[in-house]
Amino acid sequence: MGSAVDLITLGSATPYPRPGRPCSGYLLAHQDTRVWLDAGTGTLAALQAHTAVDRLAAIWISHLHADHCADLLTAFYALRYADLAPAAPIPLYGPAGLADRLAHFLSNSGRSPIEEAFEVHELRDGHVAKIGGLRLVTHAVAHGMPAFGVRVDDGRHSMAFSGDSGPCPGLDRLASGVDLLLCEADSADSADAAAGEPAVHLTPEQAGQLATRAGAGRLVLTHVGPFLTPAQAVARAGAHYAGPIHHAAPGSRFPVGAGSTGTGECPERPD
Repeated sequence: MGSAVDLITLGSATPYPRPGRPCSGYLLAHQDTRVWLDAGTGTLAALQAHTAVDRLAAIWISHLHADHCADLLTAFYALRYADLAPAAPIPLYGPAGLADRLAHFLSNSGRSPIEEAFEVHELRDGHVAKIGGLRLVTHAVAHGMPAFGVRVDDGRHSMAFSGDSGPCPGLDRLASGVDLLLCEADSADSADAAAGEPAVHLTPEQAGQLATRAGAGRLVLTHVGPFLTPAQAVARAGAHYAGPIHHAAPGSRFPVGAGSTGTGECPERPD
């Protein structure tokens, strides 16, 4: 790898996959360590272009909406009933109740043996996991259900992934001072939230404002909603953030570190 940590986009579509565009999922690559962040629909196939499922060091899930976790179901079959031979269950970090949700969805009678494929760890605000040379710190965010973002450090560089969230203090703590902020921009308009209800997604403007407040070195927009194009999202975020902005297109790779560039889409933005 050309950097200490690489962030690879497996997919970023919402709320369902499109041809060539899986839902939310990312791969962290650090030395020999591979961590799958979110397992949205279609990302399992994309993951295998980079590593085998049984070679993952861990899986981390932000929340239990299908476009962020549905491929755990097929990953279970891959690890348990196919041609893979994991040396041990893969550590799986996710919201409380994840194991039972998976076990009962997959079962026709009795409880599916989820724990034979996954070593399940339940997330909470402030949860810390050390995976290889990476340190993952979980922050609770606002999504109308148990939901989390994660900050990843390798001792030299850092990145943050917002998960799905409306504006909240947890996002500012999560993103403070990171080299790279991977941030959702699902909402086309701040009025997308139901009347009287807290927002559960960010607009591109809010993503740009968050990156500016945090002092992030670079902003990568993801989970751009179906009523925006990536170019529109980048332009709108760029009105509020002066640093480099990219779109997390499937297959894009972003080295995490000051001054790095990456191979993601960077739609033209206004000066």
